[in-house]
Amino acid sequence: MTIKTKQANPSSPNYRHVERREHTVEATEVAAEKLQAYGSHFVAEPARDLGSQLRDYARRKPDVAVMWCFGLGIIVGWKLRG
Repeated sequence: MTIKTKQANPSSPNYRHVERREHTVEATEVAAEKLQAYGSHFVAEPARDLGSQLRDYARRKPDVAVMWCFGLGIIVGWKLRG
């Protein structure tokens, strides 16, 4: 006794639905990998970039940087005192 199995018909709607689902899952996995890579870069890098930009700005304009630190110190001290 032989059992005949149906072969997938590429023109059937169910076959196309499964094919689209597989493509969607694959695209989702690729997008997730890229987002993880971008996320790790854009979370770590801006903190380093901000620190280096502040140092560069303080080297270029030390008088302005000192005044910002003085002003922030006064405001923080005033808030902590009150």
